[in-house]
Amino acid sequence: MPQPVAPAPTLSLDDGAMIPQLGLGLYKVPAGDAEALCRAAIDLGYRHLDTAAFYANEAEVGRAVRTASVPRAELFVTSKVWKDDNGFDTTLRAFDASMARFGFETLDLYLIHWPVPSTDRYVDTWRALVRLQEEGRVRSIGVANFHPHHIERLIAETGVAPVVNQVELHPWLPQAAVREFDAARGIRTEAWSPLARGRVLGTPLLDDLADKHGRTPAQVVLRWHVELGNIVIPKASTPERLRENLDVFDFALDDADLAALATLETGERTGRDPDLD
Repeated sequence: MPQPVAPAPTLSLDDGAMIPQLGLGLYKVPAGDAEALCRAAIDLGYRHLDTAAFYANEAEVGRAVRTASVPRAELFVTSKVWKDDNGFDTTLRAFDASMARFGFETLDLYLIHWPVPSTDRYVDTWRALVRLQEEGRVRSIGVANFHPHHIERLIAETGVAPVVNQVELHPWLPQAAVREFDAARGIRTEAWSPLARGRVLGTPLLDDLADKHGRTPAQVVLRWHVELGNIVIPKASTPERLRENLDVFDFALDDADLAALATLETGERTGRDPDLD
């Protein structure tokens, strides 16, 4: 087992909660692997786990957290309501089901997974999240895969802004307009697919920057996220890669590095545009 590293620093959310800046993303982690992977991550220093109902591993994440070597209060768990459950009553039922799988009294962060504008239910879904927060069942509420115009509608119709907007974000798709919009409204931007599903790592520029800093290309990209102020949730499947991803808080990129990384923008997505659902 690789040696532990210091946990990631925390960032403040607009509701007063604190979130570790780097966590473990659990998308496509099979249920049979999730509990052991989460245990290994926590032992290495991770304090932030990001899952969703759609990932079908909430029960395993919950067992890992409930039996962890660190107190529950030191761990931050995110889940998401799947788009098929968008709507007020259906979201409340989906949350109950997720919490039964987790075995938790309270969830740290609950997100709308996708807006699905074609069904026009995301505002009602948001009203359900507001209700859950008011009842103390979830500490913080946010959204995933929301464009600015989706968030503007939430705020206009409910008066409540999300504290997190989790979007696809990597050097090919740096989402500058989304980050600027979010920051102006006290919303933290969180990056999923932070390495473009690993595809960006074949870029020669990243090899050069990795050599310059004595790091791996993945560490250079994750450090780029950190310096942009993003919350970031890379995936990993081995203890070595878990440690590598977390070990990005003791070096810095300079202005020339950041300018070079900006040239990688292409606008390419690895997932869907949220407006197309």
